[in-house]
Amino acid sequence: MIKILELFGGIGAPRKALVNLGVEHKSIDYVEWNEKAVRTYNAMFDNRYKAQSVVGYDLKPDILIHGSPCQDFSIGGKQYGGNVEDGTRSSLMFETIKIIENLGVWKPKVVVWENVKNVLSKKHVGAFNHYLDDMERLGYTNRYEVLNLKDFGIPQNRERLFMVSILGDTMFNFNLVNHRPTKPIEDFLTNNYAEQHVVTQPSMIRKIGDNIPKEALVGKSYKTTLKTITDTCNTITTKQMRCPNAGIIKLDGGKYRYLTELEVFRLMGFDDEDFKRAATAHPGKNGKLNGALYHQAGNSIGVPILEEIFKTIINNYIKNER
Repeated sequence: MIKILELFGGIGAPRKALVNLGVEHKSIDYVEWNEKAVRTYNAMFDNRYKAQSVVGYDLKPDILIHGSPCQDFSIGGKQYGGNVEDGTRSSLMFETIKIIENLGVWKPKVVVWENVKNVLSKKHVGAFNHYLDDMERLGYTNRYEVLNLKDFGIPQNRERLFMVSILGDTMFNFNLVNHRPTKPIEDFLTNNYAEQHVVTQPSMIRKIGDNIPKEALVGKSYKTTLKTITDTCNTITTKQMRCPNAGIIKLDGGKYRYLTELEVFRLMGFDDEDFKRAATAHPGKNGKLNGALYHQAGNSIGVPILEEIFKTIINNYIKNER
């Protein structure tokens, strides 16, 4: 039995990964402040959690996993940073340090942290190194790597930093993490879309790359141009009706559409039953994009990456202790 603690748990990607692996596990607790994400998690797994903060929490998991809010590190966000003293959302990663400290002599064997790769940028690397130093002070050996979801079966160009910290002198070996061939984008798309998914806003139409002369595209970044999805999509964000977004699908007659709510769930590694339960918890408004479901998918962690990381952890680092 593997016991996990999910901090900043979102809609439960870590638990979904363990379910997919068929690993006997127990989520000894799940902590998430966003009430809508909690409702989706409850719909997919059980029905007992309430929105709550990580501040001051004290539990004893085998694997502690946290994906602290990335907005203040993200290139697409405001880039405030994640220093303890600044009070930003991303500084909540240091609440994980406090939680481990409060465990006293007993500590989780493995701590997994996921965030945007921009934490390594010159602007934010100070906070990143602060986190590494704190984990080393607590007795952990850190190893991190930037992984792309498209290398784990999902046709989404989504680069994220994954830190695996192991208690003691053992260093996690990312070379043991298996990659998977990228599946065709067609496996994730559906013809079942509605009128609200069609791009009609003039401000968005003007940004469609297909509609811009090639010479005018020179020097334009992904922030100012909408990509037409062919083999892979861009990183799925919390909103699709903006630029940048995950990309758009070309339709007949010179029209384009956004990815549907079901498609973004699929492109994060969730199955259609997961989506059905999430959509039941958040039915949305007729004729409108379902902002809650897009937000939850964009904030989640790619499930297949977690599957491979957990598989490596269980088979190589804690298997002799169960």
